[in-house]
Amino acid sequence: MAELNTGGGNEKGGKVRSKKQDSKVDLTAMVDLAFLLITFFMLTTSLSKPQSMDLAMPDKDPEKKIEDEILVSEVRTMTVLLGEDNKLKMYMGQLDKPLEAPKDVTYGKDGIRKDLLEKIKSVPLATRTTKHPNGEDLIVIIKPSKKSNYKNLVDILDEMAICKVKVYAIVDITSQEEKLLEE
Repeated sequence: MAELNTGGGNEKGGKVRSKKQDSKVDLTAMVDLAFLLITFFMLTTSLSKPQSMDLAMPDKDPEKKIEDEILVSEVRTMTVLLGEDNKLKMYMGQLDKPLEAPKDVTYGKDGIRKDLLEKIKSVPLATRTTKHPNGEDLIVIIKPSKKSNYKNLVDILDEMAICKVKVYAIVDITSQEEKLLEE
């Protein structure tokens, strides 16, 4: 039994007029209540769940070959290069003949997000044909360099989710694009 002694009783020296009993407080009920509350909160709280993003990756089986090449309009493709020190470069089309000159951009709403949202609106209009009267969606090719860090890749994937880019891929960077990043 848990109890709390508060003193009183025998004092040396002086007169003892009346014999006082030691006051005792029984703490058993409070200890039981504390453990009941602890177990209640342990069982009812929800622990934070790890946040993850769905990402489809291709098979790494070298025996599987892509039999049909898919031709994609250059107007639809945006390439984003990730470099060291949070450096981003983007261009539309192919590197040897880009539709827009490669430009440096930053992360955030005034950087890559603004460009993505503009292209998401303009690409369906530019690719509208009789075969596809509604146009087609933007394709973003993400190419991290060996000097870029994991946080930058996660940040650009977050931008894809924020801007609701439907088609994007993570691809190995070429030596020409690495030279472009160093400039």
